[in-house]
Amino acid sequence: MDLVQLEIFKAVAEQGSISAAAQLIHRVPSNLTTRIKQLEQDLGVELFIREKSRLRLSPAGWNFLGYARRILDLVQEARATVAGEEPQGAFALGSLESTAAVRIPALLAAYNQKHTKVELDLSTGPSGTMIEGVLSGRLAAAFVDGPVLHATLEGVAVFEEEMVVIAPLQHAPITRGQDVAGESIYTFRSNCSYRHHFERWFSQDGAVPGKIFEMESYHGMLACVSAGAGLALMPRSMLESMPGFTAVSVWPLTDNFRILHTWLIWRRGTVSQSLNSFVTLLEERGLVAAQL
Repeated sequence: MDLVQLEIFKAVAEQGSISAAAQLIHRVPSNLTTRIKQLEQDLGVELFIREKSRLRLSPAGWNFLGYARRILDLVQEARATVAGEEPQGAFALGSLESTAAVRIPALLAAYNQKHTKVELDLSTGPSGTMIEGVLSGRLAAAFVDGPVLHATLEGVAVFEEEMVVIAPLQHAPITRGQDVAGESIYTFRSNCSYRHHFERWFSQDGAVPGKIFEMESYHGMLACVSAGAGLALMPRSMLESMPGFTAVSVWPLTDNFRILHTWLIWRRGTVSQSLNSFVTLLEERGLVAAQL
């Protein structure tokens, strides 16, 4: 097993085909096929399930992909450290949509200006998706609803979010779940932590929402609620960043549900130069205490 084999395996796993991976890393497809077979023989397992023109990772392949990513990241970090260079290379960062829209644009701009050799790649999605990305090694770090209690993850609290229920302008006052029992709600997919928070707010008051509509954006939620079609839960900072936010009524949650904290998380023991520099920037801006 060598680094070239790991790089080829990673490319094929992420692209899903030999031809796409070959084009990405500028090699001939036959070379990739040979090196993948050699790697499988060396490990004594099949890393891929062959399906016509595509390759799908086997269970062993999924496990090995996490190790391959970590090894390659460590090699890159070691080279940079020995050479005394500043952070460089790919830095895959995940974020909640609201955090990406409101909290971190200036932070990312400052990071890009300070570390020009880093290729910052931002992905957004629900907390569940972001956590899975960090655990699999696809993401180096992610902003998620926290704290996250997982043995292989660590992180720091960064932002405080006030959660509010939005309703049509003429809606009656909302002070508890029973006030809106049976009403339709707009949320993200089932792996969204904010959705779970909203559902817990209902259940702790012995209430149940009506129909749940899954949306792809906060802008979509705001449009539906302003049209009188139901309720939604979102951070106040996100709501007030959107045009048209005055077209809905806003109701804070009770104290035990009102505040949530956004954390930056990463895999324990995998702090790269790029991530270390990112957390340092957060510290310099007074967002977290020094913890690395």
